Amino acid sequence: MNDFWKSYDITHAEYGADYRCYPLYGTVHLMELAISLAFIVGAALWYRRSSARTRQRILVGVTALLLLDQAALLLGMALTGQWNWGYLPLHLCNINVFVCLYNTITDRNWCKEELYALCIPGAMLALLCPSWLDVPSWWTLINLHSVSIHALLVLYPVLLVAGGYRPSPRRVPQVLAFLFGSALPIYFLNQSLNTNFYFLNDPYGNIITSTFMALLGEKYYILGFLPATALALFLMYLPWAADDKKKKRA
Repeated sequence: MNDFWKSYDITHAEYGADYRCYPLYGTVHLMELAISLAFIVGAALWYRRSSARTRQRILVGVTALLLLDQAALLLGMALTGQWNWGYLPLHLCNINVFVCLYNTITDRNWCKEELYALCIPGAMLALLCPSWLDVPSWWTLINLHSVSIHALLVLYPVLLVAGGYRPSPRRVPQVLAFLFGSALPIYFLNQSLNTNFYFLNDPYGNIITSTFMALLGEKYYILGFLPATALALFLMYLPWAADDKKKKRA
């Protein structure tokens, strides 16, 4: 099989479980980050300067790219006989693809809030600390898919904010309800399918959850998500809270 199509399982068998196709913040990783940043900033500037009709077309286009990106991975794994339950689109970022789709169709504030508060920091962390490096090289379906879909997932809510959407701390309970409400069934699904969606079943292979494990132990690493989520929400809403305070003083 050509290296381009090889899954994690085949790579582990051929190269060993500790193999990584490129180092964090090496040349390849920095180039991927730079290209992603340029794409996001350029698209956001285009969106901000566009008419309402063009903005809707851009959102539809980004949504279509997200769905095609997700479908490409699923089809690639299925057609090469490598698909397993772990490729179901049930990680938080994968689920946010469908939140983007629902928002494009219905234009709901709770979707926009969830995408701003959870999707941006989650997808950014994934790009900064990728957990998909155990494939043969950067030129593989899994790596290209993982980089592109996370860049698109940062872009979509950035477009919403660039278009005038103002996040509100008052909607944080809705965000938390979505997060924990989706994590609970995912936790039990992981037990039955032996999967690791939301990284709730196994801390290994992800630098963030591995850090939680180092601090809290393998048994309690899940508790690390609580302060991490609180910190992410604090940072995401701090600029808006500061702006509101400034306006009240004016």
